[in-house]
Amino acid sequence: HILRPDKSHNNCSSIFVSSIMLFLASAPKSRFCVFLVATTPPRCRRQSRLSTFHRNRVLSNRKCHHRSDDEDDVVHRNKKNRCEKNTKKAGGTLKRREVMETKDRRKLDERDDALWYARPRFCTHVDDGFLEQLTRLYRQRTTPEFKCLDLCASHVSHYPYAYAYVLGHGLNREELERNEQFRRGMNAFFVRNFNEHPVVDAPDRTFDMVSMCVSIQYMQRGEELFREIFRVLKPGGVAIISYSNRMFYEKAVSVWRDGTGYSRTQLVKSYFQNVNGFTEPEVITEVLPDGIEDKKGNPFVKMMKTFVKRTSSDPFYAVVSYRNFKRT
Repeated sequence: HILRPDKSHNNCSSIFVSSIMLFLASAPKSRFCVFLVATTPPRCRRQSRLSTFHRNRVLSNRKCHHRSDDEDDVVHRNKKNRCEKNTKKAGGTLKRREVMETKDRRKLDERDDALWYARPRFCTHVDDGFLEQLTRLYRQRTTPEFKCLDLCASHVSHYPYAYAYVLGHGLNREELERNEQFRRGMNAFFVRNFNEHPVVDAPDRTFDMVSMCVSIQYMQRGEELFREIFRVLKPGGVAIISYSNRMFYEKAVSVWRDGTGYSRTQLVKSYFQNVNGFTEPEVITEVLPDGIEDKKGNPFVKMMKTFVKRTSSDPFYAVVSYRNFKRT
């Protein structure tokens, strides 16, 4: 009864058990009782393990869901969107912490800029040809209703209009008090060394234009300053950074002193490009009079006229960028 094959056994087990029964018929039963209990056929034992393996695999396959190609595409797109969302920077944030190395920020004169500029200088630092083009550029890019911020200003801002509101910034109080643009706003200006504390005293999205004339070469923390410029600009507001080849040599940063017109322009562009939310910077080296278009002509003649003009007066450079209208 114990050795009778069960219906659930496979054929191999039945054949093996039957063979044992025939053998026991001709041998004492007590001699093989332990053998029967302790031993199972090697072939059947292997087959049993294989059956268990296949049964577990079938069960696991039932639990798993195999995605189709369309579902794989959806999963891939979702992962890509999540990555883009995580890597996308908000407007006004810096793409890189630094656009130039520490050694490039050094000055020959490391004294405090505020102390160095404590004595007022009631003069223009560039010639009339440069200032004429600058005023013309302001006129072409602004309207009298604008609210403006003049950074690193002096006793004159070279603005074409009496704007609705102008906030000034500089290093010397006496110079700023002489500026007519700021006096209309009841002395609307503040004195600060941007190389120590590059923060503008104004709420977010206040100004339609931010200007800086021939002072960018002294900024050691330009990345932070341009982030502030973005913050105080309204969407669609314009930032105009103008400069020439003139400078207080001992107070200009190393990368500016040792650079060329091209490399300096690339540096100013990199300040704009490093802030998420600014449009692609526009480089301007000549501002034509109002109503006059740049006519096409002989390229060589045009190049020679430009060369004579730029060598006979201070070369004009301006980098212009706008705060994007996109919501940030």
